[in-house]
Amino acid sequence: MTAHEVPRTLMVEGFRARRSFGFGGLSRTATIIAAVVLTADGLIATQAPLTLLVTLPVTFAVFALAAVRRHGMSALAYYWAKLAWKRAARFDATSYRRLLLPHPYALDLPGVGASSTLIKAHDPTTGRAVGVVHDRTTGYMTVTTLLAPGGSLMAPTGSVQSSLRTWSSVLDAMSTDDQVKGASVTIQITPGAGEALGDDVKARKDPNAPQLAKKIIDELVRTTPHATASVAPWMSVTVDPNASATPPADLAEQVAETLRVVDSLDLSGTGTDIERRATDVDLRRIVRSAYDPEVFNARDAEFTDLSWSECGPQAADDGWEEYAHDGGVSISWVLREMPRRPIPYSVLLPLLAPGRYQRRITISYRVLDPYEGEAVMEREISHARQREQATAEVKGRAKWSQRADAARAEKAAAQVAAGAQVVDWTLMVTATARSTADLPAARQELARAVKATRGIRMRSAYGAQAAIFAAGLPIGYSPLVKD
Repeated sequence: MTAHEVPRTLMVEGFRARRSFGFGGLSRTATIIAAVVLTADGLIATQAPLTLLVTLPVTFAVFALAAVRRHGMSALAYYWAKLAWKRAARFDATSYRRLLLPHPYALDLPGVGASSTLIKAHDPTTGRAVGVVHDRTTGYMTVTTLLAPGGSLMAPTGSVQSSLRTWSSVLDAMSTDDQVKGASVTIQITPGAGEALGDDVKARKDPNAPQLAKKIIDELVRTTPHATASVAPWMSVTVDPNASATPPADLAEQVAETLRVVDSLDLSGTGTDIERRATDVDLRRIVRSAYDPEVFNARDAEFTDLSWSECGPQAADDGWEEYAHDGGVSISWVLREMPRRPIPYSVLLPLLAPGRYQRRITISYRVLDPYEGEAVMEREISHARQREQATAEVKGRAKWSQRADAARAEKAAAQVAAGAQVVDWTLMVTATARSTADLPAARQELARAVKATRGIRMRSAYGAQAAIFAAGLPIGYSPLVKD
């Protein structure tokens, strides 16, 4: 075994996208709509036969676009999204100017964060302050935990297996708790943290150390600004405090219930150390520095008096493939497809490697309860078999890819029957450049990192750059969490 090989026991699999059954590559919903539209065309043609010269070509063109794939989605969905974005841009709905907006919107974060507000609470278990983000629309609350991963590349195989099993147990706990609506884990890598490292080394350097040791340390400190990065990981858990048997009576009780639910999720043994619950100042720093990376290393005092809305951008423009904000321009990519083969647990390492630009990698989770997960797998098996049968009836045999997909669905269903949980999840990556001129280099660096994972396929978040940018921040928004 070479240094780059991973033992078979540390390979993971079971990734599969949901696929409904339809005619000619259409989804089930699109097939039903097509049948209804064609029936309507036929009824109209009974009264005016010449209308078929117009309705049939248009109908077939629309459903051809629905069947053709573009960037992992139907071409119809892609072009419809682009049309909607262009319409929004025409009415300046993709631009945000905080100081020019009237009250009360001037007090909100932009876009998907507009319904959020920050609460400074007291955690009785630790005696410290904790920041809780409250969604005023849904009533959900989000608590963020700052983490300190120890790394597992040099750890024994047994330790890594234990960490994976423990994380699986955490997901199991989420599936059986109706109050936990979703969770996300984010790792932010900010390059060029050598200045802060130099200050830390200077404070800890022993004046009585040998002269040679001092020279080596000074040389390392001098070169580190080009070779180091600051890594800031955190986990955010979204809770519905009102889903308990006895709903809280007021806001204070809702916060207390949220903290109780989050405390019940034990992350010890997952391969990471819990640093502490994020305070309101921590959340302000994370959000503000995302929009303006220049303030990432500022002192806490500079964030203490910021209002929640001031943590957002002064101005922002949501483009089709980029998001321009105060301190730079960001590009966000989303997961298109996971490999169909077993992959090593360290598959995301190329994305986590420091580069020239700040990068946030976010994995969002929504764990289905056991009954919903079982129902989902049964539907997936039915759809896979129906696709096999339909292809066999037309071509004489099913495709090998369809047979393999059906086998994967049956294997996943067997695992669910044995007690495994079904998890809806997605991967999002945001890279931030300081100027528009650096954007092509940032896009190229991100594309190379994705390619280095050897199998993970991602695409740009077309027309949803601002939303995916916000999904990587601890503001209580997740594209998987439904109201």
